[in-house]
Amino acid sequence: MTEKSVIADEFSSSVSCGLMLSKRIYYGKGASPTPALMSRSLSSTESCYLPTAVMAYAVVSEPSVVDNPDVPSYQPYVHGRCEPPALIPLHMHEVSMEVDCWMDTAFVTASGAWRVHCIMAGRRCDCRVAVPMGEQGSILGVEVDISETEKSSYNSKWVTLADSKDMEKVAKSGDGFFLTPHIYTFRIPQVEGGSYVSIKVRWSQKLPYKDSQFCLTVPFSFPTYVIPVGKKIPKREKIQLNVNSGSGTELMIQCGSHPLKELSREIRKLSFVYEAEVPAWSTSDLDFAYTVTSSDLFGGVLLQSPALRDFDEREMFCLYLFPGNKQIRRVFRREVVFVVDISQSMQGLPIENVKNALLASLSKLNPQDSFNIIAFNSESHLFSPKMVLATHGSILKATQWLSSNILTTDGGTNIMQPFKQAMKLLSDTSESIPLVFLITDGSVEDEREICNVVKGCLTSGGSVSPRIFTFGIGLYCNHYFLQMLAQIGRGHYDCTYNADNIELRMERLFTTASSVVLADITMNIPENLDSLELFPSRIPDLSLGSPSIMSGRYKGDFPDTLKVKGRLADMSTFIMDLKVQNAKDMSFDRILTRRQIDILTCHAWLSESKELEDKVAKISLQTSFPSEYTSLILLQTESEKKVPEPMLLQEIFNKISLPKKGDSKTQKLVSLGCLGVGFGNLTATAKNIPPGANEPKSPEGTEILVNAATNCCSLVLDRCCCMCCIQTLSYMNNQCYIVLSQLCTALACCECINCCYELCECF
Repeated sequence: MTEKSVIADEFSSSVSCGLMLSKRIYYGKGASPTPALMSRSLSSTESCYLPTAVMAYAVVSEPSVVDNPDVPSYQPYVHGRCEPPALIPLHMHEVSMEVDCWMDTAFVTASGAWRVHCIMAGRRCDCRVAVPMGEQGSILGVEVDISETEKSSYNSKWVTLADSKDMEKVAKSGDGFFLTPHIYTFRIPQVEGGSYVSIKVRWSQKLPYKDSQFCLTVPFSFPTYVIPVGKKIPKREKIQLNVNSGSGTELMIQCGSHPLKELSREIRKLSFVYEAEVPAWSTSDLDFAYTVTSSDLFGGVLLQSPALRDFDEREMFCLYLFPGNKQIRRVFRREVVFVVDISQSMQGLPIENVKNALLASLSKLNPQDSFNIIAFNSESHLFSPKMVLATHGSILKATQWLSSNILTTDGGTNIMQPFKQAMKLLSDTSESIPLVFLITDGSVEDEREICNVVKGCLTSGGSVSPRIFTFGIGLYCNHYFLQMLAQIGRGHYDCTYNADNIELRMERLFTTASSVVLADITMNIPENLDSLELFPSRIPDLSLGSPSIMSGRYKGDFPDTLKVKGRLADMSTFIMDLKVQNAKDMSFDRILTRRQIDILTCHAWLSESKELEDKVAKISLQTSFPSEYTSLILLQTESEKKVPEPMLLQEIFNKISLPKKGDSKTQKLVSLGCLGVGFGNLTATAKNIPPGANEPKSPEGTEILVNAATNCCSLVLDRCCCMCCIQTLSYMNNQCYIVLSQLCTALACCECINCCYELCECF
């Protein structure tokens, strides 16, 4: 799936049509909406209508219901239906955001209130909520309160997918889906016109590490057309930001987006707030960065007891290692083999951006480093039969070879053969870090066999085992296979669903891979421990481009210090004594769960273990983190009643009754679906379908189509002969004739030209 996907284009077009429909709304004498960006010149950049902060929309199927619920305008009746529905952005009346940054993860709670200002009183419509998130965003929970004639509320719950038949009863197309990889959207059923909808959404996102800083970007930019109409309507926005690095060193902060006021400061903890009465809502994202200051390598161990309701009663620990923000350590010499997918599905922008990222990575190698390139589809193509030094001349030859080989995408996908070749090229490595860099957009049938072959190669290899770094493009590759390969090879994994981000993400991953300062890291298992489980089981190398944060469970008594050792670039042994502390001001359940779920899912996939799948599902239900084996639903609840605990779908069906066909009451249950990425698509890979080319259409799509009538109507041609009307009529059916006829009867000829001009844009 690409960032500017089919679904995203459909969504933008529906919002554009919704903004045109909102022109029907009369706000009273002397009141007018804030000028919105609705000119025809925006047609070439319709992605501007994608949400840049949490937003809510009225889903309009019947244009006749669009009106001010307080001041009816009595406009001419509009015949027909909008199929697919238009999306009218709702006016926002309040907004706040609380962000907790713990180590390398941010937990965001965004709250706001929107009014259904565009639907006449007594009529109802669905509302669609869009939630843009930062890097590696994961929806954790949703709460909705609706203030209308009969108050209602919804609360999200994670449920297991134990019974596929029950899931079919719950699932409803379009209730919840990803608009883009970073924008999730879901539906609230049947909200009354004039109601206030209060929404609270919780999600987590990764804090990228760049230039020794953890960087936070949270979408918080609102368009002008969500500003409520009225001179005396107060608008107040608030941001609460809390930072806890988990380390015992001083923090340095930087914020350039909002005037944050410092509330408190401790050695590893900071707290800020921004609150203001504003004439217009924020038009910039929250940008923040913090640095954990240290001149050299350092780390620590944090301990915490499990929660009272934790099904795993073992104690928890977190081990972290930082490279320091002063580059006083020498990095290892590099020997790198790039294994690049050039199958037909990679053609166009993906392969062009991969080539650019490869050349940028080669330019960062030193003359004493060596490299090779293997391009593969159904067959493999080597740049050189052996490793070559990264001299200016060899990089120039590689550039020419790439231009003649890598841009000619063709054939299928065979990963096993080139991977074996890469491992063989690096089999005699010593006094350097050998790297295998795999880039692909597809999945293959022998992925488990590849993992086992790589395990064997690493076990029987030379003095230094190759590190494996994997990079996935789009949704058709098996991201858990790529993660598993990286874990086996003590490397790292990254991905992108946006072809425009390939260069940035690949270069960042290569920076991590090529700046290792401490390798072959091990820790001494304390004698007083009865058992210990580490995620991941093998500690990755420590790089200037990324700190290492691991978690685990144990039984027994942890000592006051933990000894960790590794190998430096000069091949000498480096030993650190890590201080062990109890962490009472952090929640390990929130910080470490995403890693644990991903790692266990990889092993569940590799071993095809139902037991591990069930364990992942239990962790997901307990911590409210998404997984491949759980689904998110919205349950309607009474405000006085206690929200039910996570349960199996069958238990839910025993407690509630689903609405019958034709029932006008609000649905009791809304399925938001499984929020996992899946395990790849063998069929799409075999057919060489490019990422995003075969996406399903969203239920609220691209254009407004009006249902046809059977009889011919030429009344409007008798009343108006302007070319705009004639051209409009040539694309419209009989119901549209009726619409224009009524409008032209009510308006003067010049006004008719304007209304037809707007309808031309809308249709």
